[in-house]
Amino acid sequence: MTSDASESRGEVTSRDGTRIGFLRRGTGPGLVLVQGATGTAEHYRELAAALSPHLTVYSPDRRGRGRSPRPYDGSHDIARDVQDVEAVLAETGARGVFGLSSGAVITLEAARTLPQITRAAVYEPPFYPEGFPWALVRRFEAEVDAGDLPSALITSLRAAGTAPAPVRVLPRPVLRLLAAGVLAADARTPGPRYLRLRRLLPGIRYDFAAVGGMDGKVATLASVQQPVLLLSGTRSPAFLQQSVRTLEDVLPRAERVELDGLSHSGPWNRARGGRPAVVAHALQRFFA
Repeated sequence: MTSDASESRGEVTSRDGTRIGFLRRGTGPGLVLVQGATGTAEHYRELAAALSPHLTVYSPDRRGRGRSPRPYDGSHDIARDVQDVEAVLAETGARGVFGLSSGAVITLEAARTLPQITRAAVYEPPFYPEGFPWALVRRFEAEVDAGDLPSALITSLRAAGTAPAPVRVLPRPVLRLLAAGVLAADARTPGPRYLRLRRLLPGIRYDFAAVGGMDGKVATLASVQQPVLLLSGTRSPAFLQQSVRTLEDVLPRAERVELDGLSHSGPWNRARGGRPAVVAHALQRFFA
């Protein structure tokens, strides 16, 4: 990747020795962006650019991906993700945090446990009203361990609850062929900017560990005393929109904003289905 002149790179070591690399851009109060599953700092490039006239934006790669390599092990829990956020805050002096999806769950737990965070914003943290899909997650992990990434891709979408309608209804053998085609096409996509899906898929184990660790614990977030901005899109799955409404009732200082026409990919780059300028407008108003 080639950085533009306004962007710089940094690195910090988390409590357990994991190296966390990040991109820095902009001027003003510091804001750390925490990505969700299959995302890296590159997916936030346009969001960071839109915010940079008003905020100093830090976009770390979550552990296990991109600039923050870390082999996954079964002992991982959300506390380690929070420690990674804590390390970036300590290095940069930032006091604001924004997270998408599983990154939103991490952001909320960070706000609950880290007093240096003064404001937090989240976009559609996934809390599952019927309980976390542990059986599907165990299947996903077994498929990753076996190297069957087409099957793992299907299972991850079904477990996350964000699968498009065909993935929910088509027979698995048909879906596996389609998933293999998606992975092959992704591998042929020109340009070095985005990590290939084959490299990102195994890292979803971190996301499931973080989100699963908060299963049934939404009520604990009532102790979050900082102002929290809750964002959602009108085109997102119903359970994600319900998660945001539930949090509005739980968090003592919450503000909820629904963004018309946005999907669960709203904060990502436009090429990845996002509308980052819309999200940036809401975040700028809240943080700047």
